[in-house]
Parts: sequence; C-alpha cells; structure tokens
Amino acid sequence: MNSISRGLRNAFRNPTRTISIVLILALSIGLIIAMLAARQAVDAKIQNVKGSVGNTVSISPAGVRGFEGGGTALTDAQLAKVSDLAHVTGVTETLNDRLTTSTTNLQSGINPGELGMRRSGQTGVGTPPSLNENSDGSNSGTNQQTFTMPVEITGVSDASDASTFGGSKVTWKSGAAFDASKDENVAVVGTKIASKNNLSVGSTFTAYDTSIKVVGIYDAGTDFANNGVFVPLATLQKLSDQSGQITSATATVDSLDNLSGVTSEIKSTLGSSADVTSSQDTANQLVQPLESVKSIALFSLIGAAIAGAVIILLTMLMIVRERRREIGVMKAIGASKATIIRQFVAESVTLMVLGLVVGLGLGVLAATPLTNMLVDNSTSSSSSQGASGPGQGGSGFRLGGLRIARTAARESNENVQASVGIDTIGYGLLAALLIAAIGSAVPAYFITTIKPAEAMRNE
Repeated sequence: MNSISRGLRNAFRNPTRTISIVLILALSIGLIIAMLAARQAVDAKIQNVKGSVGNTVSISPAGVRGFEGGGTALTDAQLAKVSDLAHVTGVTETLNDRLTTSTTNLQSGINPGELGMRRSGQTGVGTPPSLNENSDGSNSGTNQQTFTMPVEITGVSDASDASTFGGSKVTWKSGAAFDASKDENVAVVGTKIASKNNLSVGSTFTAYDTSIKVVGIYDAGTDFANNGVFVPLATLQKLSDQSGQITSATATVDSLDNLSGVTSEIKSTLGSSADVTSSQDTANQLVQPLESVKSIALFSLIGAAIAGAVIILLTMLMIVRERRREIGVMKAIGASKATIIRQFVAESVTLMVLGLVVGLGLGVLAATPLTNMLVDNSTSSSSSQGASGPGQGGSGFRLGGLRIARTAARESNENVQASVGIDTIGYGLLAALLIAAIGSAVPAYFITTIKPAEAMRNE
C-alpha cells in the first residue's frame, strides 16, 4: 500500500472526528464560495449602475431644493454657454411651475393626506375629528380639510425620450409625445391626473386662462410621477410669464472620459448661480454601499480561509502527536521523510475535499441570501446617513437624465442574484488546496524532526 492510499484510509480512522472536521471545514469553504459569488455579483452590479447612470451633468439654480428652496432661475443665455462647451453634445432644459385653483381647472390626482396637509402649513393635521371638535360640538378642522394638492406643470425642451415624463420605465397608455421644439398649447399627462379629471387624448383643460389639448397619456409606475403635466418648454415660458427662464437642465457629455473635465468647466462657466452635479458623483454615491459589500465579502473570505487553514493545522498537529510512535516505526523500517509527509498531506487533502463537497452545496444555497442581506444592510445604512442634494426634493425640479438614471441605478441594486459558476467553483477548489497545503506545512515540519529512537523510548 503506497503512502497516498494510506493517507486516504487514515482520514477515516476516527469517524466522529472526521465528521466534525468535515462539517467545520464545510462551513469555512461554504462561506468562501458564498463570498466569492457575492463579490462577483456585486462587482457586476457596480458596472451595471455606472452604465445606467451614464455621462450626464445635472444643473439647477443655486439653492434650489424642490419648491421649498430658494434661488434664482437660470436663463437660456446661461445654458447656451454650456451648450457651446467642448464635449457637450446637448443640453435638455426644464421649467417647473405650480398650478393652483386660480390658474387651472385641473385637480391633483393625489390626496394630500396627513403629510400633504402638514407640509401645506395647515393645523390640526392628522388629528381625528373628535379631537378637533369645539366644546359646542363644531369641528374646528373643517376649513383645513378643504386644502388640495397643487398641480405641477413642467415645460421640457426634449420630449423624444419617454423617460422625460417622470420615470425610468414609462409606457404610453394612449396618444404620444408632442414636438417640444414647437410653441403649441399641447400637453401629455399622467394616468393619475387624467383619471381624476376625466381626461383622454383630444380632451382640453385650462391653465393660465388658456385651453391646452391633451395629446398623450403616460404611465410612469408611481402615483407621484403619474400626477404630472408636461408641455413644450416655450409654451410654459410664455404662459407662465417666465420668458427665457430655466429651473433645471441636463448636459450630455460625449464620453465618460470627459465627464469630470466638462463638469468643472460648467461650474466655472455658471459660477455661484448654479448647483452642478455630474452623474459620476451620483454613481459614486450609489455604488458606495456596493463597494462596502465587496470589502465585507473580501474580509469574510480571508477570515474563512484563515479559519480553514487553522482548523487543518490544528487537526494535523493533533494527528501527528497521536501518531508519533507510528511515525517512528515507519522511519525505523526505512520509510523516507517524503513518504511519510505525502501520507499526511493526502489525509489532509482528503478531509479538505470532503469539506469542499459539502461546503460547495452550502455556498450555492447561501450565496444569494447572504449577498442580498449585505446589500440591503449596507444600502439602508448609506441611505440613513446620506442627505438629499440640491434639487432632489420631491417636487420634481430634476426631471432630466440624471434623475432617471439615479432611479434606474437604485432599481438595479434590488434583488442581487449571486450565482456560483464554474470560475467560482475553481477559485473555491484552489482556496481549499491552498488551505490544505498551508495547514499541512507545519505538521510536515514536525514529522521531519521526529527521531525513531526517541519516539519509541517516549512510548
């Protein structure tokens, strides 16, 4: 019987110990496999996020934060300078305004609820009617309940991309977009506001004492986005008496390589009058939690590998100590050190391979749940610590490509699927072999130091 076959048989000399060691190694190998898969899945998501954000720069008036912020609107003349910059392939401009009961016959499709009432400055918000009643039984909150949400109207300079109308996934329920280059009294509306006001393609509504025709109805997937009204930019500038004014813009750069430089040039061109954010900044914010997951996965992988090596090391040290007499006898009858070391390495590798087989199954089952848990925790932590930047308020000042890209990128972080492919298994096998080699190195050294006479005498 050669040394390798003896090593294989020796791995099962103590079944209880073998099962215990294999299970412990399986947990270690399973974690290694899961973390390898997690890193690969998260890295793919990072590239996906960066690709979905794209090469755009978002521009808004300094100090703007939805309709709650201040600041002064930008102008067509200022943005014309941006359009003239090198590597800028186009600038999409947007103007937002609010319609009230005095400027339109439209009603918002969103019920104000407690949050809307509170933000409107109403009192008694969220208080049950019984708590608003006066001593004579009248209700002091009656007047407050007449508040209705304002309707937001947006003028856009480019309606060729359906995502302009409020989301990353927009479908047309009827009609189509208008020609944004023309000054026409036409509009597209979301399904929410269309349903509330019984609007269909061909219907008209009044805004700024002007009749506006509905040419399209869209569905953007959320109540807020589906409560929007969009018209050509020139139309809104004229009707709202905001000639030449812009409340947000998105500049498209010809290459990601030029994004940083163009962003700096735009900041220099517009100075303190604008807040400028590149999609690269947004991408960095979005991938930060994913980068954290990669780091956690790497540290977990290293920890699992070290733990596996230590387990094998301690196990083989214990086995060598138990078999000192056997090793001494083998040396006494002429067995070489290399032969004895091969026997113990074969035993070590056998235990590791058994652990790899069981651990591979555990890793496959645990890869996706562990990855999603890490992503969810990291994303939640990042969201709780982060703050909205300029123009990220709820009123929709940023309706350009950057906001759409941000939404798409966030959606891409959901349900990360970590798959264990051939390459992952290969890396896991390599890790197992390295662990077995490292764990056997020290015991092998002790084997070489054992002298037959001393081993027999100690026994």
